[in-house]
Amino acid sequence: MLAILVISLISLSIACVNAPISNSGTNNAAANRSGKIRIGLSMDTLKEERWQKDRDIFVKRAEELGAEVLVQSADGKDETQIKQAEALLTQGIDVLVIIPHNAEVCSTIVDAAKKQNVPVISYDRLIKNSEPDLYISFDNEKVGQMQAQYLVDRAPKGNYILIGGAQTDNNAKMFRTGQMRVLQPLIDKGDIKIVADQWAKDWAPEEALKHTENALTINNNNVVAVVASNDGTAGGSIQALNAQGLSGKVLISGQDADLAALQRIVEGMQTMTVYKPVSKLAFRAAEAAISLAKKERIEPNGKVNNGKIDVPSILLEPISVDKNNLDDTVIKDGYQKREDVYKDAKPH
Repeated sequence: MLAILVISLISLSIACVNAPISNSGTNNAAANRSGKIRIGLSMDTLKEERWQKDRDIFVKRAEELGAEVLVQSADGKDETQIKQAEALLTQGIDVLVIIPHNAEVCSTIVDAAKKQNVPVISYDRLIKNSEPDLYISFDNEKVGQMQAQYLVDRAPKGNYILIGGAQTDNNAKMFRTGQMRVLQPLIDKGDIKIVADQWAKDWAPEEALKHTENALTINNNNVVAVVASNDGTAGGSIQALNAQGLSGKVLISGQDADLAALQRIVEGMQTMTVYKPVSKLAFRAAEAAISLAKKERIEPNGKVNNGKIDVPSILLEPISVDKNNLDDTVIKDGYQKREDVYKDAKPH
C-alpha cells in the first residue's frame, strides 16, 4: 500500500491526502527495549540553519527528561516524509512530532498514527484536515503583521514587492494573511502599490532572486520595500537588489534570525527579521511530547482551525529584531554568538 501511495504522491499530490499509508497495527511500545519513552521526530528538512537548531534543542531536552528521540529528515520530499513516518510507526514510538513539508499531504500520516493510538504534535507548521493532538508554534499571522508594519512605518508610500514562502506550507499563507492586514488599508488608499506578489517554491532563495529581478526590471527599479517572508528569501531578494545598486536603499524584511541575515542587518543590507525563540519552542514541544506519551494533561493557550477541527494550540510570541535590539534579543538569548554576527561586518 505504501508503494501505491508514493506513486500517487508523485503523480497527483492531492490524491495523497485521502490515501492512507499502511497500518502495521496498534502501537507496540514494548518494542522499545530500553523502557524509555520513544519520540518520533519527522522533519521536513535540515538544510536550513534554523531546523538544525530545532532538532538539537528538542533532542537535548527530551533526553534530559529521560526520553529517546528517533529523528528523520525528508529533504523536502513528500513521499520520503511519508515513508519515514511509516518506519517510525513500526518502531514502537509513543508519540510522533511532525514538521510537515506539505500541510495537506501530512494529514495521511496523522490518520495512520491515530489508528495506532500514537498521539501527534504538529510542530511549527499546522497540518491541515486532520486531527493532531496538539499544535505548537508561534503566532504566525502576527509574524506577518510585524514584517509589514515595520516596513510601512518607514516607507508608508511607494511600490512594494511581496515574496511569500512555499505554498505547501500553511505558515506561508498565515504570514501573508498577517502582512495583508497591514498593507491592504494602504493599498486601498492608493499609498502603496503591490508591483509583484510571488511565492518562492520550497522557500528557495533562488526563487526569491528570480522574482525580485523580474519585478525590478518591470518597474525600472522603482521599489521602496520587499516584504520577504523569511531570511532565506530575503537573501535571494538582496542578491537582486545588490546587482542594481539598491542594497541598503530598499527596505526588506525577514524571519528566523539566521546568522547570515543578522550579519546583513549589521551591514545595513537587510532591514529587519522576526526572531522566533526556537529554544522555547523546541523545549516546550519536547515537554509536551513526553506529557502526551504519559497521557498527562496539557494546557494549551489557544485553538487553531485546520479545516477539520479546532486544534488545541500552544502559541508563542515572536520578536521583531533590527540593528537596535539585536544584542538584547538574539545574542542575549544565546541564539547566535556576538562574535559571529559582527565578524567582518562592513556597515553601509
